[in-house]
Amino acid sequence: MILQADTLTVTRGGIPVLEAVSFALPPERALVLRGPNGIGKTTLLRTVAGLQPPLKGRLTGAEDRVAYAAHADGLKSTLTVAENLTFWAQVFGRTDIAPALAAYELEPLASRAAGQLSAGQKRRLGLARLMVTGRPIWVLDEPTVSLDRAAVAMFAAAVRAHLSGGGAALIATHIELGLDGAELDVSRFRAKPRTTDEFDEVFL
Repeated sequence: MILQADTLTVTRGGIPVLEAVSFALPPERALVLRGPNGIGKTTLLRTVAGLQPPLKGRLTGAEDRVAYAAHADGLKSTLTVAENLTFWAQVFGRTDIAPALAAYELEPLASRAAGQLSAGQKRRLGLARLMVTGRPIWVLDEPTVSLDRAAVAMFAAAVRAHLSGGGAALIATHIELGLDGAELDVSRFRAKPRTTDEFDEVFL
């Protein structure tokens, strides 16, 4: 397995939102997280990405192998499209940005400042960053926000190419992307409500 979670408990604001989350993600596969808004998908993804520790459980395979994309596109508005991708490529010790430009049809925009892009163009550029990291595990939180149908197809094609190259993807989305993989409804891991006594103990 390229990524494995064993009985993870993840918290938001110090309060458990998901308990005993377990999954295994092999190479060349995607795992799509499902569940209603607020259930804890973003919290789980942030934990996998290393932005916060789990309260309990074990996560293996994520160390220095994850590229994370969430609601912020991670762009510098004064840099051009090409300069933004070059910056991120250099952060990860890489130089070739041409495949990322091509995958999201950004070549005509390469010399335009990111601050002058539309919301959809910024999103395409933000997702293109994943391709210049060289990291095998993509962790994605609602990646199709602001994308039109054509751009969603670009994104899905980029993920399929990543999978075919031996990578893996963990994605929270309500959109059907037609990827080779499985779905996990995280609602089944919803944390049990705390009792009044348990809540009071937080302040002791």
